[in-house]
Amino acid sequence: MSENCEKSCDSCGDGCDSKKEPEDLKKQPHPKSKIGKVIGVVSGKGGVGKSLVTSLMAIEMNRRGFKTAILDADITGPSIPRSFGVTGPITTNEDGVIPAKSKTGIDLISINLFLENEQDPVLWRGPIVTGTVTQFWQEVIWEDIDYMFIDMPPGTGDVSLTIFQSIKIDGIIIVTSPQELVSMIVSKAVKMAQMMNIPIIGLIENMSYFKCPDNGKDYKIFGNSHIDEIAEKYDLEIIGKIPIDPLLAENIGSGTIEDYPIDNLKEAADMVVAI
Repeated sequence: MSENCEKSCDSCGDGCDSKKEPEDLKKQPHPKSKIGKVIGVVSGKGGVGKSLVTSLMAIEMNRRGFKTAILDADITGPSIPRSFGVTGPITTNEDGVIPAKSKTGIDLISINLFLENEQDPVLWRGPIVTGTVTQFWQEVIWEDIDYMFIDMPPGTGDVSLTIFQSIKIDGIIIVTSPQELVSMIVSKAVKMAQMMNIPIIGLIENMSYFKCPDNGKDYKIFGNSHIDEIAEKYDLEIIGKIPIDPLLAENIGSGTIEDYPIDNLKEAADMVVAI
Protein backbone atom coordinates (compact mmCIF):
# COMPACT_ATOMS: atom_id res chain seq x y z
CA MET A 1 0.00 0.00 0.00
CA SER A 2 1.30 3.43 -0.92
CA GLU A 3 2.15 5.73 1.97
CA ASN A 4 -0.09 8.33 0.32
CA CYS A 5 -3.02 5.93 -0.05
CA GLU A 6 -6.43 7.60 0.19
CA LYS A 7 -8.27 4.25 0.03
CA SER A 8 -9.92 5.19 -3.27
CA CYS A 9 -9.02 2.11 -5.27
CA ASP A 10 -11.32 2.89 -8.19
CA SER A 11 -9.43 6.07 -9.10
CA CYS A 12 -5.98 4.89 -8.07
CA GLY A 13 -3.39 3.97 -10.69
CA ASP A 14 -1.08 2.08 -8.34
CA GLY A 15 -1.03 -1.69 -8.57
CA CYS A 16 -0.52 -2.41 -4.89
CA ASP A 17 -1.47 -5.68 -3.22
CA SER A 18 -4.21 -3.98 -1.22
CA LYS A 19 -6.16 -3.07 -4.32
CA LYS A 20 -9.31 -5.19 -4.54
CA GLU A 21 -12.18 -5.58 -6.95
CA PRO A 22 -15.40 -3.84 -5.86
CA GLU A 23 -17.54 -6.06 -3.68
CA ASP A 24 -20.52 -7.62 -5.44
CA LEU A 25 -23.54 -6.84 -3.28
CA LYS A 26 -26.06 -8.69 -5.47
CA LYS A 27 -28.29 -11.06 -3.52
CA GLN A 28 -29.68 -14.31 -4.87
CA PRO A 29 -33.44 -14.84 -4.90
CA HIS A 30 -35.10 -17.78 -3.15
CA PRO A 31 -33.58 -21.11 -4.29
CA LYS A 32 -36.94 -22.16 -5.72
CA SER A 33 -37.44 -18.91 -7.60
CA LYS A 34 -36.98 -18.66 -11.33
CA ILE A 35 -36.96 -15.06 -12.53
CA GLY A 36 -36.26 -13.80 -16.03
CA LYS A 37 -35.98 -10.06 -16.63
CA VAL A 38 -36.33 -7.57 -13.77
CA ILE A 39 -37.57 -4.08 -14.61
CA GLY A 40 -37.58 -1.21 -12.12
CA VAL A 41 -40.23 1.51 -12.45
CA VAL A 42 -38.97 4.72 -10.89
CA SER A 43 -39.82 8.38 -10.47
CA GLY A 44 -38.02 11.31 -8.96
CA LYS A 45 -41.02 12.23 -6.80
CA GLY A 46 -44.32 10.78 -5.66
CA GLY A 47 -47.70 11.29 -7.26
CA VAL A 48 -46.73 11.03 -10.93
CA GLY A 49 -48.15 7.54 -11.58
CA LYS A 50 -45.28 5.15 -10.94
CA SER A 51 -47.52 2.44 -9.45
CA LEU A 52 -50.01 2.93 -12.29
CA VAL A 53 -47.31 2.36 -14.91
CA THR A 54 -46.01 -0.67 -12.99
CA SER A 55 -49.50 -2.18 -12.98
CA LEU A 56 -50.23 -1.45 -16.64
CA MET A 57 -46.87 -2.82 -17.76
CA ALA A 58 -47.42 -6.08 -15.86
CA ILE A 59 -50.93 -6.35 -17.29
CA GLU A 60 -49.75 -5.75 -20.86
CA MET A 61 -46.97 -8.34 -20.60
CA ASN A 62 -49.42 -10.78 -19.03
CA ARG A 63 -51.83 -10.26 -21.94
CA ARG A 64 -48.99 -11.12 -24.29
CA GLY A 65 -48.69 -14.52 -22.66
CA PHE A 66 -45.75 -13.87 -20.34
CA LYS A 67 -45.77 -14.86 -16.68
CA THR A 68 -45.43 -11.57 -14.84
CA ALA A 69 -44.97 -10.41 -11.27
CA ILE A 70 -44.94 -7.19 -9.28
CA LEU A 71 -42.70 -6.61 -6.28
CA ASP A 72 -44.09 -3.58 -4.48
CA ALA A 73 -41.01 -1.93 -2.99
CA ASP A 74 -42.87 1.23 -1.99
CA ILE A 75 -43.15 0.04 1.61
CA THR A 76 -44.52 3.23 3.15
CA GLY A 77 -46.92 3.99 0.31
CA PRO A 78 -48.13 0.66 -1.11
CA SER A 79 -51.00 0.78 -3.58
CA ILE A 80 -50.58 -2.24 -5.85
CA PRO A 81 -52.92 -4.67 -4.01
CA ARG A 82 -55.81 -2.19 -3.96
CA SER A 83 -55.53 -1.56 -7.71
CA PHE A 84 -55.80 -5.30 -8.38
CA GLY A 85 -58.48 -5.96 -5.77
CA VAL A 86 -56.18 -8.35 -3.90
CA THR A 87 -56.20 -8.65 -0.11
CA GLY A 88 -54.22 -10.59 2.50
CA PRO A 89 -53.32 -12.49 4.48
CA ILE A 90 -50.41 -13.80 2.48
CA THR A 91 -49.69 -17.54 2.37
CA THR A 92 -46.50 -19.10 3.68
CA ASN A 93 -45.20 -22.64 3.85
CA GLU A 94 -42.09 -24.37 5.17
CA ASP A 95 -40.10 -23.23 2.13
CA GLY A 96 -40.98 -19.56 2.06
CA VAL A 97 -43.59 -16.97 1.15
CA ILE A 98 -46.13 -17.57 -1.61
CA PRO A 99 -47.04 -14.43 -3.57
CA ALA A 100 -50.67 -13.47 -4.00
CA LYS A 101 -52.21 -13.79 -7.45
CA SER A 102 -54.40 -11.36 -9.31
CA LYS A 103 -57.45 -12.66 -11.11
CA THR A 104 -55.47 -12.95 -14.37
CA GLY A 105 -52.54 -14.71 -12.70
CA ILE A 106 -50.06 -11.89 -11.98
CA ASP A 107 -47.94 -12.66 -8.91
CA LEU A 108 -47.98 -9.85 -6.34
CA ILE A 109 -46.14 -9.09 -3.12
CA SER A 110 -46.68 -5.95 -1.06
CA ILE A 111 -46.45 -4.96 2.58
CA ASN A 112 -50.20 -4.28 2.54
CA LEU A 113 -50.79 -8.02 2.12
CA PHE A 114 -49.14 -8.58 5.50
CA LEU A 115 -50.99 -5.87 7.43
CA GLU A 116 -54.07 -6.67 9.49
CA ASN A 117 -55.58 -3.42 8.28
CA GLU A 118 -54.41 -2.06 4.93
CA GLN A 119 -55.01 1.49 6.16
CA ASP A 120 -52.47 1.15 8.97
CA PRO A 121 -49.36 3.26 8.37
CA VAL A 122 -45.94 1.63 8.15
CA LEU A 123 -43.90 3.57 10.71
CA TRP A 124 -40.51 2.00 10.12
CA ARG A 125 -37.04 3.44 9.93
CA GLY A 126 -34.85 3.06 6.87
CA PRO A 127 -32.95 -0.14 7.74
CA ILE A 128 -36.18 -2.05 8.42
CA VAL A 129 -37.75 -0.80 5.20
CA THR A 130 -34.75 -1.79 3.09
CA GLY A 131 -34.55 -5.13 4.89
CA THR A 132 -38.19 -5.84 4.03
CA VAL A 133 -37.58 -5.22 0.34
CA THR A 134 -34.62 -7.60 0.44
CA GLN A 135 -36.85 -10.21 2.10
CA PHE A 136 -39.41 -9.81 -0.69
CA TRP A 137 -36.63 -10.73 -3.12
CA GLN A 138 -35.02 -13.54 -1.15
CA GLU A 139 -37.83 -15.17 0.83
CA VAL A 140 -40.71 -15.08 -1.66
CA ILE A 141 -40.91 -18.03 -4.04
CA TRP A 142 -41.22 -16.48 -7.49
CA GLU A 143 -41.99 -19.42 -9.78
CA ASP A 144 -41.31 -19.29 -13.52
CA ILE A 145 -41.50 -15.50 -13.85
CA ASP A 146 -40.70 -14.11 -17.28
CA TYR A 147 -40.88 -10.44 -16.28
CA MET A 148 -40.84 -8.94 -12.81
CA PHE A 149 -41.68 -5.26 -12.36
CA ILE A 150 -40.48 -3.55 -9.19
CA ASP A 151 -42.59 -0.60 -8.07
CA MET A 152 -39.81 1.53 -6.62
CA PRO A 153 -40.34 4.15 -3.91
CA PRO A 154 -40.17 7.74 -5.11
CA GLY A 155 -36.90 9.61 -5.00
CA THR A 156 -33.30 8.47 -4.76
CA GLY A 157 -33.07 7.34 -1.14
CA ASP A 158 -32.05 4.25 0.81
CA VAL A 159 -34.52 1.77 -0.69
CA SER A 160 -33.74 2.67 -4.29
CA LEU A 161 -30.02 2.44 -3.59
CA THR A 162 -30.46 -0.95 -1.89
CA ILE A 163 -32.47 -2.34 -4.80
CA PHE A 164 -29.97 -1.15 -7.39
CA GLN A 165 -27.09 -2.64 -5.40
CA SER A 166 -28.65 -5.94 -4.31
CA ILE A 167 -30.92 -6.96 -7.19
CA LYS A 168 -29.80 -7.47 -10.76
CA ILE A 169 -31.95 -4.92 -12.60
CA ASP A 170 -32.10 -5.41 -16.37
CA GLY A 171 -33.46 -1.93 -17.00
CA ILE A 172 -35.60 0.85 -15.59
CA ILE A 173 -38.55 2.85 -16.81
CA ILE A 174 -38.74 6.45 -15.60
CA VAL A 175 -42.20 7.92 -15.06
CA THR A 176 -42.87 11.62 -15.29
CA SER A 177 -45.72 14.09 -15.70
CA PRO A 178 -45.98 17.33 -17.70
CA GLN A 179 -45.25 19.83 -14.91
CA GLU A 180 -42.01 21.76 -15.30
CA LEU A 181 -40.90 21.02 -11.73
CA VAL A 182 -41.05 17.29 -12.42
CA SER A 183 -38.55 17.69 -15.26
CA MET A 184 -35.87 18.68 -12.77
CA ILE A 185 -36.80 15.77 -10.49
CA VAL A 186 -36.65 13.31 -13.38
CA SER A 187 -33.14 14.49 -14.14
CA LYS A 188 -32.13 13.31 -10.68
CA ALA A 189 -33.55 9.85 -11.36
CA VAL A 190 -31.76 9.69 -14.71
CA LYS A 191 -28.45 10.65 -13.16
CA MET A 192 -28.85 8.11 -10.34
CA ALA A 193 -29.45 5.34 -12.86
CA GLN A 194 -26.39 6.42 -14.82
CA MET A 195 -24.25 6.49 -11.67
CA MET A 196 -25.43 2.97 -10.77
CA ASN A 197 -24.90 1.72 -14.35
CA ILE A 198 -28.56 0.72 -14.71
CA PRO A 199 -29.83 0.79 -18.32
CA ILE A 200 -32.73 3.19 -18.90
CA ILE A 201 -35.37 1.65 -21.17
CA GLY A 202 -37.18 4.94 -21.67
CA LEU A 203 -39.52 7.61 -20.35
CA ILE A 204 -43.27 7.35 -19.84
CA GLU A 205 -45.36 10.46 -19.28
CA ASN A 206 -48.51 10.07 -17.20
CA MET A 207 -51.40 12.56 -17.18
CA SER A 208 -50.09 13.71 -20.54
CA TYR A 209 -53.40 15.13 -21.79
CA PHE A 210 -57.17 14.80 -21.54
CA LYS A 211 -59.20 13.85 -24.61
CA CYS A 212 -62.58 15.54 -24.45
CA PRO A 213 -65.35 13.04 -25.26
CA ASP A 214 -67.55 15.81 -26.67
CA ASN A 215 -65.22 17.23 -29.33
CA GLY A 216 -62.35 14.72 -29.50
CA LYS A 217 -59.74 17.40 -28.81
CA ASP A 218 -56.72 16.90 -26.55
CA TYR A 219 -56.35 19.33 -23.66
CA LYS A 220 -53.10 19.70 -21.71
CA ILE A 221 -54.49 20.02 -18.19
CA PHE A 222 -51.06 20.37 -16.57
CA GLY A 223 -49.57 22.61 -19.22
CA ASN A 224 -47.09 21.90 -21.98
CA SER A 225 -45.01 18.78 -21.62
CA HIS A 226 -41.25 18.92 -21.05
CA ILE A 227 -40.60 15.23 -21.70
CA ASP A 228 -39.15 15.89 -25.17
CA GLU A 229 -36.54 18.19 -23.66
CA ILE A 230 -35.52 15.57 -21.08
CA ALA A 231 -35.39 12.82 -23.68
CA GLU A 232 -33.18 14.90 -25.96
CA LYS A 233 -30.92 16.05 -23.13
CA TYR A 234 -30.16 12.51 -21.97
CA ASP A 235 -30.54 10.75 -25.33
CA LEU A 236 -33.50 8.70 -24.12
CA GLU A 237 -36.60 7.38 -25.85
CA ILE A 238 -40.18 8.35 -25.02
CA ILE A 239 -41.92 4.98 -24.87
CA GLY A 240 -45.40 5.96 -23.75
CA LYS A 241 -47.85 8.73 -22.95
CA ILE A 242 -50.86 8.01 -20.74
CA PRO A 243 -53.83 10.41 -20.89
CA ILE A 244 -56.07 11.38 -18.00
CA ASP A 245 -58.91 8.87 -18.23
CA PRO A 246 -61.84 8.72 -15.77
CA LEU A 247 -62.41 5.06 -16.70
CA LEU A 248 -58.88 4.15 -15.65
CA ALA A 249 -59.33 6.00 -12.36
CA GLU A 250 -62.58 4.10 -11.82
CA ASN A 251 -60.91 0.74 -12.49
CA ILE A 252 -58.11 1.53 -10.05
CA GLY A 253 -60.53 2.66 -7.34
CA SER A 254 -62.66 -0.48 -7.69
CA GLY A 255 -59.69 -2.86 -7.80
CA THR A 256 -60.40 -3.88 -11.39
CA ILE A 257 -57.42 -2.37 -13.20
CA GLU A 258 -57.04 -5.60 -15.20
CA ASP A 259 -60.40 -4.81 -16.84
CA TYR A 260 -59.12 -1.55 -18.29
CA PRO A 261 -59.53 -2.12 -22.05
CA ILE A 262 -57.21 0.54 -23.48
CA ASP A 263 -53.52 -0.11 -23.98
CA ASN A 264 -51.35 3.00 -23.95
CA LEU A 265 -48.06 1.18 -23.39
CA LYS A 266 -47.61 -1.09 -26.42
CA GLU A 267 -44.36 0.62 -27.40
CA ALA A 268 -43.05 0.38 -23.84
CA ALA A 269 -43.85 -3.33 -23.75
CA ASP A 270 -42.09 -3.82 -27.08
CA MET A 271 -39.01 -2.12 -25.65
CA VAL A 272 -39.05 -4.38 -22.58
CA VAL A 273 -39.28 -7.49 -24.76
CA ALA A 274 -36.34 -6.24 -26.80
CA ILE A 275 -33.88 -5.86 -23.91
